[in-house]
Amino acid sequence: MVLHSVIEMQNCDKATIVSSDGDYHCLVDYLIKQNKLLYLMIPNRYKYSSLLKKFAEKIVFMNDLKEKLEYKKR
Repeated sequence: MVLHSVIEMQNCDKATIVSSDGDYHCLVDYLIKQNKLLYLMIPNRYKYSSLLKKFAEKIVFMNDLKEKLEYKKR
């Protein structure tokens, strides 16, 4: 996925990465340096790689989106 993202980078304005895995640290870092990262979405604010903490200004936790995303019966 990392290699494919770099190959396809010229075909998009900004990217959003959804992962809590530190294996994507290098991709996130590269996208920031290229001004191509919109958000780093992390599914669980309480469990994610410490390698991603340095990107705090780009992180959106999906836990915080529950109110916006959950289905509510009327």
